Amino acid sequence: MTSGRIIFLNGTSSSGKSSIARELLDILDDGVFFHLAVDSFNAMRSKRELGAEELDAALRRTRMGFHRSIAAMAEVGNDIVVDHVLSEPWRLLDCLTVLPPEDVLFVGVHCQLDELARRELARGDRPPGLAAHQYDLVHAHGDYDLECDTSTAGPRECAQRIKELLPHRPNPTAFTRLRRRHLMDSQVPPTAKHDLLDLG
Repeated sequence: MTSGRIIFLNGTSSSGKSSIARELLDILDDGVFFHLAVDSFNAMRSKRELGAEELDAALRRTRMGFHRSIAAMAEVGNDIVVDHVLSEPWRLLDCLTVLPPEDVLFVGVHCQLDELARRELARGDRPPGLAAHQYDLVHAHGDYDLECDTSTAGPRECAQRIKELLPHRPNPTAFTRLRRRHLMDSQVPPTAKHDLLDLG
């Protein structure tokens, strides 16, 4: 069975990832794509109020489950558009561990800080300053297959660029390069890789 392709959109809250994902599902015509968004997984959780420590643990489990759900969907041949915020180092390390790096097109979704603040205010469903807090964190790893800026290009234009690159993914992919750099596949035993996930 052929594994599915994974288009992985990473950016701050309000950067335009979901808008690009919707456009991708509209224009991609060579497979069956599913949009998996971390916000959708968070929304599945029960609404019982949790203390800070319990909430942190629940969010970590949610994100780990999200990453493995992406892997499971792709493993059986589904094509996936991922919408995520890699604002903690362990999230990227976990994704590098569980996703097949050669099947991932890693896309950095950027947006200027003043425009992020404007969108955040207009949405009204995010804590003020969330995007600014994430701004220097989500792209700290510094390696993508493709980057786009939604403050200068619309979602459709970004989606079109992604569509055009998808059949011509770089070799090695950004995920492959990052995996070599951070997980050191040939040098780090499996148990140590799990220890790395506790960083950050």
